Amino acid sequence: MHFFLRSSSDKEAHSESHRSIPVPAHFSFWKKLFAFSGPGFLIAVGYMDPGNWATDLAAGSQFNYSLLCVIFISNVMAMLLQTLSLKLGIATERNLAQMCRAYYNPFVNIILWILCELAITACDLAEIIGSAIALNLLFHIPIMWGVCITALDVFALLFLQQKGFRYLEALIIMLIGVIGICFGLEILFSHPSGMAIAAGFVPHLKIITHPGMLYIAIGILGATVMPHNLYLHSSIVQTRSYPLTEVGKKEAIRFASIDSNIALLLAMFINAAILIVAAATFFKGGRNDVAEIEDAYKLLSPMLGITGASTLFAIALLAAGQNSTLTGTMAGEIVMEGFLQLRMRPWIRRLLTRSLALIPTLIVVWLMGDQGMNQLLLASQVVLSMQLSFAVIPLVIFTNDPRKMGEFVNSSMMKFAAWSVASIILLLNVWLLILTVKSWL
Repeated sequence: MHFFLRSSSDKEAHSESHRSIPVPAHFSFWKKLFAFSGPGFLIAVGYMDPGNWATDLAAGSQFNYSLLCVIFISNVMAMLLQTLSLKLGIATERNLAQMCRAYYNPFVNIILWILCELAITACDLAEIIGSAIALNLLFHIPIMWGVCITALDVFALLFLQQKGFRYLEALIIMLIGVIGICFGLEILFSHPSGMAIAAGFVPHLKIITHPGMLYIAIGILGATVMPHNLYLHSSIVQTRSYPLTEVGKKEAIRFASIDSNIALLLAMFINAAILIVAAATFFKGGRNDVAEIEDAYKLLSPMLGITGASTLFAIALLAAGQNSTLTGTMAGEIVMEGFLQLRMRPWIRRLLTRSLALIPTLIVVWLMGDQGMNQLLLASQVVLSMQLSFAVIPLVIFTNDPRKMGEFVNSSMMKFAAWSVASIILLLNVWLLILTVKSWL
């Protein structure tokens, strides 16, 4: 049996779904927008994954609504980088991993591939842990068994992609809808202050001068942009079949950007909602120590006086975890194929990608028990922070280069904005790493 296949071209290498969704030229604006909509929502799930929940909970419970402005700023940065990513994929007809392989020497590519695989594994760890905790909270399934159950989504992904990429997008959007409804209800239950929320979106100097607030703010910013999302987005925008002309590509970038920005605004609402609920419930109730998902689950219903509040929280967590593991597995495939130009049979590839995160999680749970989960979650976020710039900097370099992008090269203003964001992310993640290491010593 042949498990491995060599791809014959870049256009084949990233997905069986390449240019599988037609976008007829005669479509109206709204029909074209609908046809292009989907990839942005697959990307958005990375911005509301369980790895962000603890940070948002800590921000709300400790500092009320003050750090809502950090969520907003980080979301604007994410919008810019994801726009660069989709533009790279459409303009060059290659994803970010393929571009790295084409223009960097083999040694650099191997380093970038290993770092990206570590980031995907770290992200997947957080998502597996989130799903396992949700299953434990909802159905009292032991964490060890919950971790094993999360492997089943590998087969769900395989089934849906065989049915068609649109089916996968529909499932992702449906689960995002579940998360949005759950937190919409949580906000109604918690009765937050509208004026205080509006004030929270206004940046203020205390964030920089207060050490505890700065630490959590850096955590929010550092964990916002997922490295694998930059690789994933540059690939899945190519699932649409549009004319490969300058006019066709320009239109594709326009509609893909609208799709991405709408989806990321929804992701911002989810992250802001977690913080708002934590502020309106835990900060208001004097519980400034809530930073772990299990604590929030146990306290929500008693403090709000609503029986189903904790259950809604756990359902949203399960939906977020499952959504994120699906897209994380896809990103693993794209990175492996893009950097190594090596293809596997789909079921082998997905099982391998999932095993990279599943096995370390099982070992930690077995050796350290449920308490080790939170330590593993923290470690995964540090790994993500360390790797992020290794994806952002190549992306900015490629999209700033007229020889690679042609007429789609970044404008002077976009170049300045892109390098500013890349520099901020690099500095903040280095500082977050220093603070984290200090806390361990």
